Amino acid sequence: MMYITGDTHIPVDIGKLSAKRFPRQKDMSKDDYVIICGDFGGIWDGSSEESYWMKWLRSKNFTTLFVDGNHENFQMISELPVIEFCGGKAHKAGDGIYHLMRGEIYTICDKKLFTFGGGSSHDKSFRTEGKNWWKEELPTEGEMSNGIKNLSKENYSVDYVITHSAPSSIQKMIDSTYEENVLTDFLDEIKNLLSYSKWFFGHYHKDMEIDKKHTATFQKIHYI
Repeated sequence: MMYITGDTHIPVDIGKLSAKRFPRQKDMSKDDYVIICGDFGGIWDGSSEESYWMKWLRSKNFTTLFVDGNHENFQMISELPVIEFCGGKAHKAGDGIYHLMRGEIYTICDKKLFTFGGGSSHDKSFRTEGKNWWKEELPTEGEMSNGIKNLSKENYSVDYVITHSAPSSIQKMIDSTYEENVLTDFLDEIKNLLSYSKWFFGHYHKDMEIDKKHTATFQKIHYI
């Protein structure tokens, strides 16, 4: 089984994965997956509270996967070991917890997933670089090139796209006041090149079916 949900902002919104709110987990195993669409927040400052929640996730009857959002400690994530995972490269954040890296393609539950994290922080003027904000929230040319290279190997066809931000054209449908950036424009380029069944993203703190192919997720947990 594979499920997808929105930002967890550990510890703020991780409660959606409790047994009470997500009862299907009692029938799951570590061969089943929950994917978080960015702003995971579980690799942030190494605090005892963070350790508690990571231990809590490791104890669950599923494997936790996440793309990065904009509110992540990118320095700490970059120091995690990189492993081969389901056909792509991933950071191992602990037993049963993996960061799905930008521009990678994974085969999970017999489905091909293209992942590309990141986002622009609207509150960065109130944050401190290297403490609670990192410029790595937006992609490098190398990360975008890696995505194009991997998609070309698949003839620009996957089953699902998992991101934190939405493509510029989809973002406008959510709220026309959101500003475009290098990431949303790149995702728009991908959208126009790619054949896919469904695109899930977080970031906007909304549970919203934009159209048949694009879904904003936050509290809702989607079975795919």
